[in-house]
Amino acid sequence: MTNKPLISIITVCRNSEKTIESTILSVLNQTYKNIEYIIIDGDSTDSTKKIIEKYKDRITHYISEKDDGLYYAFNKGIKYVTGEMFGFVNSDDTLTPDAIEILVNYYEKYPSVDFIFGSVKKNWGILHGYNPWKIHFSWNFYTSHSTGFFIKSSSAKKIGEYDTSLYCTADWDYLYRAIVVHKLKGVATKKKEIFGIFRSGGFSSRVEPVLHLLETTKIRLKNKQNKFIVLIIFILKYLKNFSKY
Repeated sequence: MTNKPLISIITVCRNSEKTIESTILSVLNQTYKNIEYIIIDGDSTDSTKKIIEKYKDRITHYISEKDDGLYYAFNKGIKYVTGEMFGFVNSDDTLTPDAIEILVNYYEKYPSVDFIFGSVKKNWGILHGYNPWKIHFSWNFYTSHSTGFFIKSSSAKKIGEYDTSLYCTADWDYLYRAIVVHKLKGVATKKKEIFGIFRSGGFSSRVEPVLHLLETTKIRLKNKQNKFIVLIIFILKYLKNFSKY
């Protein structure tokens, strides 16, 4: 595999004893083998660290220490990346066995693109495609950040770090900066080319909708989207999501 690109995969976790082993195995059992695996644990207090230790000899970098949250761990993990592309597979999710093989096929077929979105299976069906034009009024323009999104390391340097001042939407902010601010280019796999399985009940599902709306509005304003358009989006989203209350 020395003539094939090195792909870095980052898993961040804390107290994930119920799901971490299936996540790890989904990475280690990939049909594509030239993988650098990085695990960042936030000093778990359950049996998560004990489970990770079982596979330590097959993990490239493993750090367990206290941090200030999910996006701090993301930034920490990126510092260890040496692969040509990297992506996140959080401890609630799993990769399909040939996910990275599909990724590398797209990487070689589309050498000019900066990132690739793979289809993702959720509890209600398969989320697929990439529609960047939607980003100006909606966040439903891509498949998934964890398991679905892989970016070239050289392109990621243009974007910078995840914004740790955001509680629940730094991944959306990251994509907004990539697509709108830096004009990076992406491509999506076909619907049947599924990268991963996204479990329900993770971090994003526990976030209050109003907090999500406020943070996404902050992201639009921070990145200098037209204030009038942002106001209209805010009102429409508010009426749609909160009128029933």
